[in-house]
Amino acid sequence: MATLQTLLPRRRVFLLWLLLPSLWEAGAGQIRYSVPEELDKGSIVGNIAKDLGWEPLALAERGVRIVSRGRTQLFSLNPRSGSLVTADRIDREELCAQSARCLVNFNLLLEDKLTIYSVEVEITDINDNAPRFGVDELELKISETTTPGFRIPLKSAHDADIGENSLQKYELNSNDHFSLDVRNGADGNKYSELVLEHALDREEAAVHHLLLVAVDGGDPVRSGTCRIRVKVLDGNDNAPIFTQPEYRVSVPENMPVGTRILTVSATDADEGYNAQVAYFLEKNPGETSEVFELQSPSGDIIIIKSLDYEDTKIHEIDIEAQDGPGLLTRTKMVVMVLDVNDNAPEFYMTSATSSVPEDSPPGTVIALFNVHDRDFGKNAFVTCSLPEKLPFKLERSVDNYYRLVTTTGLDREQFSFYNITITAEDGGNPSLSTDAHVLLQVADINDNPPAFPHAFYSAFIPENNPRGASIFSVLAHDPDSDNNAHVTYSLAEDTFQGGPLSSYVSINSDTGVLYALRSFDYEQFQDLQLQVIALDSGKPPLSSSVSLSLFLVDQNDNAPEILYPTLPTDGSTGVDLAPHSAEPGYLVTKVVAVDRDSGQNAWLSYRLLKASEPGLFSVGLHTGEVRTARTLVDKDALKQSLIVAVQDHGQPPLSATVTLTIAVADSIPNVLADLGSIRTPTDPDDSDLTLHLVVAVAAVSCVFLAFIIVLLVLRLRRWYTLHLLQASGGGLAGVPTSHFVGIDGVHAFLQSYSHEVSLTADSRKSHIIFPQPNYADTLISQEGCEQKDFLPAPQSLLNDKGEDIAQANHLICLDQQFFLS
Repeated sequence: MATLQTLLPRRRVFLLWLLLPSLWEAGAGQIRYSVPEELDKGSIVGNIAKDLGWEPLALAERGVRIVSRGRTQLFSLNPRSGSLVTADRIDREELCAQSARCLVNFNLLLEDKLTIYSVEVEITDINDNAPRFGVDELELKISETTTPGFRIPLKSAHDADIGENSLQKYELNSNDHFSLDVRNGADGNKYSELVLEHALDREEAAVHHLLLVAVDGGDPVRSGTCRIRVKVLDGNDNAPIFTQPEYRVSVPENMPVGTRILTVSATDADEGYNAQVAYFLEKNPGETSEVFELQSPSGDIIIIKSLDYEDTKIHEIDIEAQDGPGLLTRTKMVVMVLDVNDNAPEFYMTSATSSVPEDSPPGTVIALFNVHDRDFGKNAFVTCSLPEKLPFKLERSVDNYYRLVTTTGLDREQFSFYNITITAEDGGNPSLSTDAHVLLQVADINDNPPAFPHAFYSAFIPENNPRGASIFSVLAHDPDSDNNAHVTYSLAEDTFQGGPLSSYVSINSDTGVLYALRSFDYEQFQDLQLQVIALDSGKPPLSSSVSLSLFLVDQNDNAPEILYPTLPTDGSTGVDLAPHSAEPGYLVTKVVAVDRDSGQNAWLSYRLLKASEPGLFSVGLHTGEVRTARTLVDKDALKQSLIVAVQDHGQPPLSATVTLTIAVADSIPNVLADLGSIRTPTDPDDSDLTLHLVVAVAAVSCVFLAFIIVLLVLRLRRWYTLHLLQASGGGLAGVPTSHFVGIDGVHAFLQSYSHEVSLTADSRKSHIIFPQPNYADTLISQEGCEQKDFLPAPQSLLNDKGEDIAQANHLICLDQQFFLS
């Protein structure tokens, strides 16, 4: 919209509105002003202060302000001059459109007295809008046969202004054939019509150019124009003619729906409407008309339904061309459908088996099928194939029949079934393929024996296991199936320690779990060798076996057994001698013990558990040697009693104790003398017993000297002593080995010279063992003496003194038995 500055020079407008009287009226508290549209922002509308009779400064003092009801504020107050001014440019057409009067109402509020004044401002129109047509150019078509007086309504112009500034008249440029007629409508608007004054001749002028002008009444005058192009139409005296007598086109069958395959064209020698050609498909029975669509204005033929070479190879269509008045002509279109590879091969399974035994020979027929492709030519040429590394192949027969056969033997344990994919591929480009799947189960036969995962088994079992306890389990796997894979377990028949093996161990035939039928003793045997047999349930059954070694793990179930000193069978107590002159560390005796267990359970340690005089003797932790811990003094008691404990290292540890009696004396006579000095005032029988013992010791000493003399005599009678040695050797055969101490740890101690005296204060029996020479190899067993047997000395000494030693030992045993009795 043009502003006021474009209509009038700025200076002229300013002078005009300075001279324009301001209309105001305050009799009813209302003030009226009139102001033209398109004034600049800040333009004076009226002097509010003057019209209300106030000074300009009084407006601010009395708190005068504009109050509007929610609409955009178009005016504002100038506090300096007291004038009402425009707040922005005002466009009457935007504010009031085509209304005859454009009034803006608002209120003035005096805050000091709370007085309201109503203000009304009329926005007057200026000629800032020219008439405008809806189109810049209008085209009209009139036949050359149209008679004069024919009227054609023209487009109307629109002017946004009102009153004299609005549209007032239409004008047409000068021409020879048309005139303009303007009429007033009921709504007050003006409408123009083009009137044909003279007949038209298309051959003289095919087109006439006119100019229509719309003029308003403003000052200055504004106008708008519209160009009119009158086209003279020819008469219909020619029919359409196709460019070709017959249309032929080849279309691939995979052409998508909506594709234009051809455009037919026909021309008409006439002009305009008479030359406008429309195209139509002639309706014929059949489906051809449902496949194609002919677009009438353009002659384009569009595919509306998918083509299929396999259904229809050629489509023949009749096409009509018709001009505007109705003259027509016909032609034919032939559509040849080209085959494309749009059909994949199809399978027809004639026969197929779902299961075959794994021992089937090569060449066994699995399936028979046929393959067909609906396409044509190379697109229908089909080849079939199988994946590699399968024990099958395809054999081609007639009419695209194939057989699926085996090439090698099958093994169910490797593959229990085959999902065979047969691929049929045609020769198109690109080629299409179809997969057919044959699921073949391989039936099992019993061709695999049960197999153990290990070549042999070993297990470690603690001894003293409870009867019936599970001690081990084996598991054999048979790769066959069903009954052929059902495995039962058994033990091979064998004997162990004179009894059947089945009395020691049994096996669960279904689970392979082994059970102990008795409690095992490590001391009886340390390992047990078994043969486990696994047998399947096939026909015939197959079996395999595996070796199983059961190793017993020793438990600490045997307490240490003391071998020396041994407890006499008559209930007496042995006595060891310790001379008064013994230095600290003097070896008095040695406790010898063994443990029937093994390993850590048989490691023994010795300790002094109790002593009648602590600190006098010590016991070797690992040797069991009893040694003096200090020098003996006179005040030490003659009889020392020690309790030595022997303990193994098992868990829990087991132990045994032995009581040692040590007599403090330098020699056997001293022992007897010292024993004679021992009195027990409370028991007179003890003193008699001691006296008898002293006498007995003296007698035995005399007898011992006599034995030494006898030994010298016996050397002269070697032939006699040889006879005695043979007799003695035969007697040793019946002596139990437990009566001999053959332990290397005690051997050196027993070869040393020692005295052992057993005295019992509370008993009338005493046990005396006389000193043995250094060449004695073992202790003489009391039981062996009772049986009148003896132990031979080392062979190196027997060569020189064999008969003397044997006779001496024999006499000593006789003497001891006589004395003790």
